Amino acid sequence: MLQHRGRLVVTCPDQPGIVAAISQFLFAEGANIVQSDQYSTDPWGGQFFMRVEFDLPGLAARHDALKRAFTGVAARFDMRWELKRAEPRPRMAILVSREEHCLLDLLWRWQAGELPVDIPMVISNHPHLADRVKPFGVPYYHLPIEPGGKQRQEQQMLALLRGRVDFVVLARYMQILSSEFLEEFPYRVINIHHSFLPAFAGARPYHRAYERGVKLIGATAHYATEELDEGPIIEQDVIRVDHRDDPESLRRKGRDIERLVLAQAVKLHAEDRVIVFGNKTIVFS
Repeated sequence: MLQHRGRLVVTCPDQPGIVAAISQFLFAEGANIVQSDQYSTDPWGGQFFMRVEFDLPGLAARHDALKRAFTGVAARFDMRWELKRAEPRPRMAILVSREEHCLLDLLWRWQAGELPVDIPMVISNHPHLADRVKPFGVPYYHLPIEPGGKQRQEQQMLALLRGRVDFVVLARYMQILSSEFLEEFPYRVINIHHSFLPAFAGARPYHRAYERGVKLIGATAHYATEELDEGPIIEQDVIRVDHRDDPESLRRKGRDIERLVLAQAVKLHAEDRVIVFGNKTIVFS
């Protein structure tokens, strides 16, 4: 019944009457609220965040009219808001370099129906994973970066992405994206990295972690911004390790946690459960 499912996501200054106004609006339109989450940084003058999921028969035909009707409520409370349908599902492009673990995990979960997205393309700066992607029936575009040609390669990517995807996932895409690229997808580019940063930034982080004798390793999924690896965090997790782990076993465990964290971040984003607030996020999981 997802064709009748809608989501309303709201941010505004907190004050009395917001929940009542939203509920009354949806009731008057014939909608049935099936899930509601809210949070306030301070009930007296803070910021208010809300995500409401509802069922409304005929939503596809009524969606635009519903958005127009809600503008009055939004103006009254100075809201920043989005009113979306659960279907059609958001379209997600995957960018990848040489490492396959995050890419294949996302494709498998998508094929198994675990991720509420469509995947119109995989883009890579290397050709190596084309055969791994082929069984999933997803187009694979190899866009190499020639010496001095990084900007041209980005323009080729943007030409493929514009109008065809709603957000982008960097599944271990080992290239820094330009500010021009990120401006095309504000808070819609999801990156994954190991949680050693900034302590073990750079090359061979698992060897350096082994040398340091770490007891925890983890992964962080965040929105990519111009500040490298400093964007708003969506999801994190850790696992314990000990003296028995060598650099290779640390790396293997790190890949496992990266897969889980990235998949969860994608699901949260696709279901409109993430609201960016400054350099942080409100996540209604």
